[in-house]
Amino acid sequence: MHRSRAYAVIIDVPESDAARAAEFWAAALGATARPFPPAPQFTSLHEAIPGLDTAVQAVDDAPRMHLDIETDDTAAETARLTALGAQEVSKWQECRVLRAPGGHLLCVLPVESDPETFRAQATVWP
Repeated sequence: MHRSRAYAVIIDVPESDAARAAEFWAAALGATARPFPPAPQFTSLHEAIPGLDTAVQAVDDAPRMHLDIETDDTAAETARLTALGAQEVSKWQECRVLRAPGGHLLCVLPVESDPETFRAQATVWP
């Protein structure tokens, strides 16, 4: 048995456009853009989407958006999602990058939110 929940919407943009994209999305969503010092490739968009963390991420790839799913068991959640048809693409630190049917990327990562929030909002999977 493990638990998981949608945690964040990440707006991936080429590194050269990241600052401008963060300014745009902050203004478009009525959010405040804040640097995230532990991981400088991220700019947090504080309170952009209620209930989800939202950030712009500088990447060395094409622009896209992806969903982060946090879990108390990354191996079990990855297995659950691959059984549903996702394919594992890569690993980055403790994160597993998957491609869902239809081609969209998503990341499975260890719990990032407040433990109380996670317990209250996560789905329990058998």
